[in-house]
Amino acid sequence: MKSQELAKAKLPDVPGVYFFRKGKDILYIGKATSLRDRTKSYFAKDLIATRGPLIVDMVFKADTVKWQETDSVLEALILEANLIKQHQPYYNTKEKDDKSWNYVVITKDDLPKVLVIRGKDLFSKHQTPNTKNHSAIFGPFTSGLQLKEALKIVRKIFPFVDASSAKRDNYEFYRQLGLTPDLGSGVGVIPDLIRDPRKIRMDSGSEAGMTRAMDVYKRNLKNIKLFFEGKKKDIVKNLNGEMKLAAKACRFEEAARLRNQIFALEHINDIALLKNDLAPNTKHQKPGFRIEAYDVAHMSGKNMVGVMTVLEDGEINNKEYRSFNIKGFTDANDTGALEEMLSRRFRHVEWGMPDLVVADGGEAQLRVAKQVLKRYQLEIPVVSVVKDERHKPKDILGDEVMAKKMKKEILLGNSEAHRFSIKLHKNKRNKNFLK
Repeated sequence: MKSQELAKAKLPDVPGVYFFRKGKDILYIGKATSLRDRTKSYFAKDLIATRGPLIVDMVFKADTVKWQETDSVLEALILEANLIKQHQPYYNTKEKDDKSWNYVVITKDDLPKVLVIRGKDLFSKHQTPNTKNHSAIFGPFTSGLQLKEALKIVRKIFPFVDASSAKRDNYEFYRQLGLTPDLGSGVGVIPDLIRDPRKIRMDSGSEAGMTRAMDVYKRNLKNIKLFFEGKKKDIVKNLNGEMKLAAKACRFEEAARLRNQIFALEHINDIALLKNDLAPNTKHQKPGFRIEAYDVAHMSGKNMVGVMTVLEDGEINNKEYRSFNIKGFTDANDTGALEEMLSRRFRHVEWGMPDLVVADGGEAQLRVAKQVLKRYQLEIPVVSVVKDERHKPKDILGDEVMAKKMKKEILLGNSEAHRFSIKLHKNKRNKNFLK
């Protein structure tokens, strides 16, 4: 397959799973933060050094690339595992055998645990999974580090017991963090329950409370299973129904918990996964001090474009410049366009991270930039350049230390962003005029 053929496919700049195919045969399945950028990496000149001859052979044999979009990188990770298990692509299984992959299992204990187990500990000599002690098995997952981060995200939504929190001296710590189900530690029940649930002696009140708590935990485990089966929509539908019933019965605390779970599912924060989803097996070498400046250009909301310009150690690096077609707005919404642009940019961790962000505008633009960085859990200083009526810089808002220390570089980056955005806007306007 050639890079020109990939370009014709026009893969989107969104998370998902991609399939290299030869005819109807699936050769390889992978996941991506950006389907477009990840698949491009397979046509890099250093592919053989970074991925080896096996993947080079796969790309050579492939004749098409297909893909499936997901709402988040977390869901792409899970979808990839399910599809590898279903299709067993030659170049996935040849790269790594089942015994070296990671799997998520839910145990059959009286208090079920969610564990990560290596294939060598899960499979028999005949490659048959050990189901004697496990009620569910999910995988294979190709990255142990990403699976660990994925479970952290899932656990914040649906708390569960794992090997560490099942220990007598650890449970209370995990419970206070909201990472394990709250099964009534106040009466000292949990350590005993973890050791042997059948030996517990409780009064009727504690027993009733434990029953309710275990019911909640069982529902959590059911939802974890559905999530790892790729059925997020089913979970949201079920939780909405439970929330309405709880509210109708005036169980408002339960309704609030369910509402929070729904919100978390619909707004999955997978920045930890994004940080680990760099180009395949390549190491990003961070340059010197990097400033990224952003600007938006349009004519009364029409032909709107956004740009990012880059300075490294005070020098312009136009090879790192990026442009964005703003799709979400038809009116002159500069702050909305800036938010869209920054949100898209910070999903591209393979571009590296800036040491300073420069926005064009006033307090509103500064506030939007800070909100986006907070959403992605990035602690990066931000400034904005305020212009006068002649569009000349008159003030720098935001981080005062940076504004004073890097004034020259900030203004240069802002000037470049304005020049670049106007140029692209005019090009887009002329093209549309000729259509």
